[in-house]
Amino acid sequence: MGLGAAGEAVEVAPDVRRLLAPNPSAFTGPGTNTYLVGQRGLAVIDPGPNDEAHLDAILRSVLPGQSITHILVTHAHLDHAPLARTLAARTGASVLAYGDALAGRSSVMQHLAATSHLGGGEGTDHAFVPDISLPDGTRVTGDGWSLRALWTPGHFGNHLSFAMNDTIFTGDLVMGWATSLVSPPDGDLTDFMASCVRLQTLRAARFLPGHGPAVEDPAERLTWLIAHRKSREAALLDALTGKHATPSQLAAMVYQDTPPHLMPAATRNVLAHLIDLTGRNLARPVGDLHAEALFKRL
Repeated sequence: MGLGAAGEAVEVAPDVRRLLAPNPSAFTGPGTNTYLVGQRGLAVIDPGPNDEAHLDAILRSVLPGQSITHILVTHAHLDHAPLARTLAARTGASVLAYGDALAGRSSVMQHLAATSHLGGGEGTDHAFVPDISLPDGTRVTGDGWSLRALWTPGHFGNHLSFAMNDTIFTGDLVMGWATSLVSPPDGDLTDFMASCVRLQTLRAARFLPGHGPAVEDPAERLTWLIAHRKSREAALLDALTGKHATPSQLAAMVYQDTPPHLMPAATRNVLAHLIDLTGRNLARPVGDLHAEALFKRL
């Protein structure tokens, strides 16, 4: 099923419509997916970027007899969260999420944020604060629909997925068109792998991601994603054999076919792997952990 044009409401599952935001890029693919769930009282999942045209498209998609009662945000990236507050002001609905932009960040990532200047990627909505925080496992119930919040950090510390029957809204954790960006200190590869394993246990029939089309083979996609990360890990350990190297040096060795404008993201991905390997006693920084530390294999 096609994504449709930006701003066009397309039915993608029973009582679920998708609107494509007009923000295509290398990181967002065709754009952010905003989902409208329900028949009368609607939940909006990921309102998207602060874009007036997208706000108008969401409001136009509310049919006679319908109203927006809940606004749910998977995570506090600039392509998912900023429009939530404006939409709440227009509709009176509350904004629900795991927490603010720093919620769920591990102690290792807190240290890295304090010692390194890392930017780029999709960008963080530092002003994001929900009206209602959703701990892991919280059930949100509306008019004819029910969603269970699943804390699935990895792409972002405050990342939630939302389970509805055999469908899971996976935000940016699992997508079909690309692998998820894991960019420290917001992204944490140790958490990412654990979240993928958790989703494997739920045996969903369909994933509705934050970007790109529905994933109709969740089990196969998760198996591939986990194997892909493990292959990157093996390549990095091989590159570290007998030498010390920084994340940027390792990225140049492992990501030889990556376009230059995507190398900063590749470098942050390498850093994510190195932090994970450090936590598992397979590698270690020479000295303190920071973005350009030398690493060695153990």
